[in-house]
Amino acid sequence: MIVCICNRITESEVRMAARCGATTPEAAYACQGCEVQCGCCLDYAQEVIDEERGTKRKHLRVVPKAA
Repeated sequence: MIVCICNRITESEVRMAARCGATTPEAAYACQGCEVQCGCCLDYAQEVIDEERGTKRKHLRVVPKAA
């Protein structure tokens, strides 16, 4: 399943990055040589990371809409 359509990052790639120590989408994407683009994927990517690491965050980030 694709998590980030801008960078074509899959759920399994995000999970692998989490197993290697990534705790944020930014860190997971950096493991793939990418950066966050539009930000629409950040909440879901964080959920995948938290699930893989066995943690849950209480608050999800808010990404402002582009003007």
